[in-house]
Amino acid sequence: MENEYDKRKYLNLLSKEYKNIYEVCEEIINLQAIINLPKGTEMFLSDIHGEFAPFEHILNNGGGIIKNKIEDVFENSITKKERNTLATLIYYPEEKLKLIKNEVEDIDEWYSITLYRLVEVAKKVSSKYTRSKVRKAITSGFEYVIDELLNTPAWNEKDKERYYKAIINTIIKLNQAEEFIIALSNLIKRMAIDHLHIVGDVFDRGAHPDLVVEKLKRFHSLDIQWGNHDVLWTGATCGNEACIATVIRNSARYNNIGILEDAYGINIRPLSTFAMETYKNDECRNFFPKVFDESKYDSSDKITIAKIHKAITIIQFKLEGQMIRRHPEYHMENRLLLDKMNLKKGYIVINGKKYEINDTNFPTINPNNVYELSEKEKEVIDRLSESFKKSQRLNDHIDFLIKKGSLYKIFNSNLLFHACIPMTEEGEFKEVEFLGYKTKGKEYLDIINESINKIWLNKDTVDDYSLDIMWYLWISPDSPFFGKDKMATFESYFVKDPEMHKEIKNPYYRVTNNEEVCNKILREFNLSETDSHIVNGHMPVKAKDGESPIRGNGKLLVIDGGFAKSYQQTTGNAGYILTSNSNGLLLSQNKPFESVENAIIEEKDIISELVIKEAGSKRVLVGDTDTGKRLKSEIADLEELLKFYESGEIKQKV
Repeated sequence: MENEYDKRKYLNLLSKEYKNIYEVCEEIINLQAIINLPKGTEMFLSDIHGEFAPFEHILNNGGGIIKNKIEDVFENSITKKERNTLATLIYYPEEKLKLIKNEVEDIDEWYSITLYRLVEVAKKVSSKYTRSKVRKAITSGFEYVIDELLNTPAWNEKDKERYYKAIINTIIKLNQAEEFIIALSNLIKRMAIDHLHIVGDVFDRGAHPDLVVEKLKRFHSLDIQWGNHDVLWTGATCGNEACIATVIRNSARYNNIGILEDAYGINIRPLSTFAMETYKNDECRNFFPKVFDESKYDSSDKITIAKIHKAITIIQFKLEGQMIRRHPEYHMENRLLLDKMNLKKGYIVINGKKYEINDTNFPTINPNNVYELSEKEKEVIDRLSESFKKSQRLNDHIDFLIKKGSLYKIFNSNLLFHACIPMTEEGEFKEVEFLGYKTKGKEYLDIINESINKIWLNKDTVDDYSLDIMWYLWISPDSPFFGKDKMATFESYFVKDPEMHKEIKNPYYRVTNNEEVCNKILREFNLSETDSHIVNGHMPVKAKDGESPIRGNGKLLVIDGGFAKSYQQTTGNAGYILTSNSNGLLLSQNKPFESVENAIIEEKDIISELVIKEAGSKRVLVGDTDTGKRLKSEIADLEELLKFYESGEIKQKV
């Protein structure tokens, strides 16, 4: 009886939206039409790391989709140069228009030809969507006219041409050509990617994570899987001091202090003043930034950054030491290294063995309590913590990532997570202790996901014990965000022996070469072994050394190939683009992006080389997707409402 009551109650609510038989039938027909359309294109990107220019360009070119559509429509009718110009115009309409207006003699004729070409591309790229969806995506104010251009009646070519000309000539006569070109270009870009997946790491290394987040906030449909760097910035924004020190150290290391000051209003001056005073006689050569443009900065800037870098690094190691000592359950005592140094003799003892160190100038270290902050260090970190917590823009950006994100995502039979699931050498899920529970596999990830959401939701009142979890997730060998035996930051800065700089990956990265292990992971998340994939980022694929992004006989795809410029010498490429459309999966490897200026003026696109193309046994329709399942459920509900209207149990409204 209760179920019948609930159903009747729900259908009564539904009847307020669909008031009579005609409206119900109309919506059923509409939904049936949608589920029989080809599914839209999904794009997967990972490890953007603040590299806004190449990220924006990939969104603009639809991962190569737009260029392909132009080739499909115009390969045999216009030159390659004209096709490239058309593509660049779609990617950057406002900027390209300014250049073209100075080059073209008869601008009205160019407008006429270009509008026609854009309409043809727009038709091609929007052909798999309903007319209603396309119209909703058109820039406000132009919906009716563009809808008319995209849906001309099935006349003969002569009548069609006359109809086009009448509309386009009127657009030009009313001085609206540029606005229509921009609107059509934006529509094409909007239709090229139906849904975007960001598989972790928006922050660190690149100069503009803030612009990346702003772009994502405006994107029409997306999900985010948090990466280790995103977790780090979340912890810093909540006020975890070790996370704050690490964020600043990373920013100094890649010469991106500006992102903290200019984008987020973090006041670095107290740290800068402290660093210049404390290390005034130390050039801090080991702390020169990894990325430094000599044409923009002079050598004194490099030294200033190096001093800031060293000062915050020592503060970080002290704060981490304090945290490890108060959390024996982290089992990270082997990372207590500051107290293992003999500064007078210039060596450190690690695991009973002596190693030469390359720096002995640590004026803030108290030999009697090496992990204690000096009074000035404490003052600096207190002011930095306050600045992070009060940055409204940073809080807004992290809030967006948390609300749009999760540790993992299951979407259309694909399992997405940034780094790994801790595993044993035997290919079993590793049991770990977290928050007093022994857990593993999916259950472990679910507990972490819930914890991060709770910490962020209660960030103003959260206790230190809970807040420390964010640092643990950033750096622990048992964290699914990290996936290594250690983060050898200390060794890479101070220990001369390069063998000590090595970090051993979690067995996950070896055992997932085995297809059966990948199948085990898919089963853990209740996914089919036959048509599902695991998609990861996090570990840059060293293509130049012969590494492959494809693991487990195609079951697992790693799409971090080095978006960040600092990785590209190591990887030999600039990341991967994975797309999934109605025909199957396509994985492409990118070449480095030169600049927006070159893309606009010289019409240089990001060159992508095909890695794999996995065609499905049949074309995938919307009805085969997660969205399709939801729409089918809605159709079933509407059919129930229809029965109630027909029987008179629920009264229709005129």
